[in-house]
Amino acid sequence: MKNYALNPSVEYANMRELVADCSKKYAGKTAYSYRKNIKDKETVKISYKQLGEDVCALGTELIARGYTGKHVVVTGKMSYNWICSYLALISAGAVIVPLDAEWEPSDLASTAAFAECEYLFCDREMEEKASAILEQANIKEHILLNGKSTDGKERLKELIFAGGTKYEEGDNSYFENKLDPNALAIIVFTSGTTGKGKGVMLTQKMLLSNIAEGLKYIDVTEKSIALLPLHHTFGSTINVLGHLSKGAELYLSMGTRYVLKELKAEKPTHLVLVPLYLETFYRKIMANIKDKGKEAVVANMMKVSNGLRKVGIDRRRVFFKDILEAFGGKLQFVISGGAPISQELIDAFDAWGVTVINGYGITECAPLISVNRNKKQVKGSVGFVLPSDEVKIADPNDNGEGEIRVKGPNVMLGYYRDEAATADVFDEEGYFRTGDFGRLDSDGALYITGRLKNLIILSNGKNVYPEEIEKVFAAVPGVQDAIVYEGQSARGLEHNAIVLEIFPDAEYCKANGVEDMHAHMQKYIDEYNRIAVPYKKVGILKVRTEDFPKNTLRKIQRFKIDKTID
Repeated sequence: MKNYALNPSVEYANMRELVADCSKKYAGKTAYSYRKNIKDKETVKISYKQLGEDVCALGTELIARGYTGKHVVVTGKMSYNWICSYLALISAGAVIVPLDAEWEPSDLASTAAFAECEYLFCDREMEEKASAILEQANIKEHILLNGKSTDGKERLKELIFAGGTKYEEGDNSYFENKLDPNALAIIVFTSGTTGKGKGVMLTQKMLLSNIAEGLKYIDVTEKSIALLPLHHTFGSTINVLGHLSKGAELYLSMGTRYVLKELKAEKPTHLVLVPLYLETFYRKIMANIKDKGKEAVVANMMKVSNGLRKVGIDRRRVFFKDILEAFGGKLQFVISGGAPISQELIDAFDAWGVTVINGYGITECAPLISVNRNKKQVKGSVGFVLPSDEVKIADPNDNGEGEIRVKGPNVMLGYYRDEAATADVFDEEGYFRTGDFGRLDSDGALYITGRLKNLIILSNGKNVYPEEIEKVFAAVPGVQDAIVYEGQSARGLEHNAIVLEIFPDAEYCKANGVEDMHAHMQKYIDEYNRIAVPYKKVGILKVRTEDFPKNTLRKIQRFKIDKTID
């Protein structure tokens, strides 16, 4: 990062100031767009001016109804009304509790009760789940985010109208309401890849500081498509607040099944994604190239293109125009986070003309900790630590690797109603223990080695980071996902056996005539074991017939995997 200037950015005092300033600064520009139906040629467009008016109106009505300081569940599909509620509730001084609409009714209800929620905003289609929440939590008011009410429930649209009328008649409570940027603003329940999630407590200051610091590194372009769930900080902080701060347009996707059509129709200039999306796109691109018999041609073009770039000639957008058209033809870069991504994938997209900006974050840090830059990526790293943050590597080994710990304005207050868990994740100097293992280089670039909770400690005392082995086999043709763990056998199998469990790529196997996945994998396992140190060799292969259990960010939930070896 040396001699690389930071981008100018603004850190707003509170959410209300962010919305008000951007609605004036970018008044005529489109803030959000969406389709009511995938067949619609034209999109509904919401201007920044309209967004500011809607948030002000809704905030006015929420204050009048006593929402300030109260805990509010918001759950439903991605929509403008969801975003409007998010911005208005925080701007009105309420505490938002965004929950995953895909959760079971009992999980939604118990979480809402645990978070002491008094109000519920949800989609009309969630009647069964809403009933469960109403039965278990102390809900005083239930507001519909969409649809027509048949049972007298109020809709968000009606609250906006009522608040707008109050504001026009002189009610200025929305702007006069005192906001403490350091007070609890949002409780985000982690997705739980290793067990039941906890309620992460974040403030407006944490969210807004994180965005301001992240934007110093990233040059946001004019349009993106929102694909990530809004109840996660990656989706809400980076997508919603980041784009709002820069006056960019955010098209709200109708869901994964429509993504390819939406990319071609909306022509985004950048995207914010988890690696799974890029992996899926990559597989489809490569399958299409193979179907056309152009594998050798494309490979040669990539070599020629990379050679030309070394002498300052960039012809990627000409050479790989057909590949880029799958993304609408205007895609410049992708911000990737939420899970590890292979360097091979980053290099492939770079060769085609799309920069992949790899970053690292965690919900407890609102979420961004480090990120690469548009024109400065350090291979193998997750980028440079934000200027506002202090990162230390605790108890480093001979390679300089240890637990990554963070201190900064974006680090959470703690876990809601869980003092013991909160105390466990802060060290004696006040640094947050991320639970991730990594190292820093001399320029401040951060490298992730693995997850401490996933660490395999063998009976001989040797440590194995499963991610190191998973990376090898995730790159094998025909493998969609790969997980590594220590074998636990009911038949008395030795405990230090390394198990590789995979889920095959059905499309690849069908196209290439792979019928016996065990036989297909064995040659790759033999090749790996030939050069691997003894304690890291794969001893057992399991082939799944069903996909791994995953959360809504498409992370594999390791704690749900049956590790018994027959």
